[in-house]
Amino acid sequence: MKTCSVFLVLLCVSTSAFGGHVLVFPGEYSHWLNIRTIVDELVRRNHSVTLLVADASPSVNYNNSLDAAKFNFLVYKVPFSRSEFHQLTENLVHFSMYEYHAASYLERFRKMHAWTQAFLGYGLKQCESMLRNKQLMATLRDAAFHAVLLDPMAMCGDLVADVLGLPLIISLRFSFGAVLERHCGHVPAPPSYVPPPPLPYSDRMSFTERLVSVLTYAFTSAVTKLVWSWTLDGFYSEIKGSPSTMCETLGRADIWLMRNFWDMETPRPTLPNFKHVGGLHCKPAAPLPEDLEAFVQSSGEAGVVVVTFGSMVTNLTSERAEVFAAAFGRLPQKVVWRYRGEPPKALSANTKLLKWIPQNDLLGHPKTRAFVTHGGANGLYEALFHAVPLVGIPLFGDQPDNLARLVRLGIAVSLDFNHLTSDQLTEALDTVITQGSYRASMRRLSRIHRDQPATPLDTAVYWVEFVMRHGGAHLRPASHHLNWFQYHSMDVAGALLLLLLAAAVLCRAGVRCLLRGCRRQRRPKRDCQTNNKI
Repeated sequence: MKTCSVFLVLLCVSTSAFGGHVLVFPGEYSHWLNIRTIVDELVRRNHSVTLLVADASPSVNYNNSLDAAKFNFLVYKVPFSRSEFHQLTENLVHFSMYEYHAASYLERFRKMHAWTQAFLGYGLKQCESMLRNKQLMATLRDAAFHAVLLDPMAMCGDLVADVLGLPLIISLRFSFGAVLERHCGHVPAPPSYVPPPPLPYSDRMSFTERLVSVLTYAFTSAVTKLVWSWTLDGFYSEIKGSPSTMCETLGRADIWLMRNFWDMETPRPTLPNFKHVGGLHCKPAAPLPEDLEAFVQSSGEAGVVVVTFGSMVTNLTSERAEVFAAAFGRLPQKVVWRYRGEPPKALSANTKLLKWIPQNDLLGHPKTRAFVTHGGANGLYEALFHAVPLVGIPLFGDQPDNLARLVRLGIAVSLDFNHLTSDQLTEALDTVITQGSYRASMRRLSRIHRDQPATPLDTAVYWVEFVMRHGGAHLRPASHHLNWFQYHSMDVAGALLLLLLAAAVLCRAGVRCLLRGCRRQRRPKRDCQTNNKI
């Protein structure tokens, strides 16, 4: 009888388990690392994951035997090489780091326009290679997926989901001007206290900042919609066989997994299908490799400073590298620096150069005193999770905005990459290490970040599973079914205006009638008075 009861319990558990099948469109570089965190957990929970990857992907190693055993890779050919795509990204990063600050506005616009055009060109080639590949689309239809998980950096993944009739889940950090969130996701963004990314403003703006905020929202909206209409909307309409837009298709998303949270972000309006999962990759530190642990322990009470500028910036110009090396050499702390370039001449014995570092494990080590970073969201959340104060040196993208918020929170010092000196860097590190306010503020913010009903990763995976179980989240607002005229109640305003005008006309007519009546009554009286006198 006991054996039978155990069998029934096991049967109930096994039948209640849900093993879904997810189609994933990963982004590149750090975007891939974020998506990977989610899909690793999905696999651990007995779901099947298929990654649709271009053969020119510079980030997703689909030939890795360990990953091939874990994921199903569907690789499609594109008419460009991995090196061409990667070179485009490297050119953008190099311009942003070394040339942008000295370039004229015209040169900045010209460079960014050329990069945007090239990126969209590669994206459209990927779209063509997927959606016009009949064999690939047939394979996707036969696979019986339960949902699509998309990083919008992988263009047209939303269109594939729409063609296949599958629920869509989006993983997003932000879009410039919050255009995707506002126009496609219909999230309210009052410009009076929600500055558009990447403006480094707080939620309490001066008049000038609010003016810039309004103009930035208007400019990014107009430019982005024009670019979409010239490049993507026609392709979407052609594939779907009816007039459509990229934003409309992306707006079908059941869930938006936003890679931010209310620890570093300020309160703002949101929607029920927007789930904030900032720091979903954060986890407790694992033991360091033996040689690295020995180096860290040799620091004594002074501790260690961790230095990295992310996965896309692994070396610097010799001039900048010498500045950093000289600054680190003056510190009483030991320094672990992720760096692949030629070792600087000013490199000191207290500094260890490594081509790769276990960043999370180093930040979680009790001897780590500070983190020198470019301000990428992944590194910032790991520092927040482990309560390590920061010296930020923004290089490109959203990094100035990220670090500006942390400076306001009292947990970071921000420096200018192209103009900082060794003295400034040494002073900044000494400030965040020796002044207790930085560590205290970071610990307070870390407690807020950790004090959630579920971890960010558990929250993200829960909503992916929810969508798979129910064929969607059913949380999209009805605004998606309204045109702009109805959304802004222009028809209602017009009707009310007509009613007011009609009421005004009736009132005027009524007053005129009353006045005419009064005049008629006065005339007989005057006539009678005149007759009596006669």
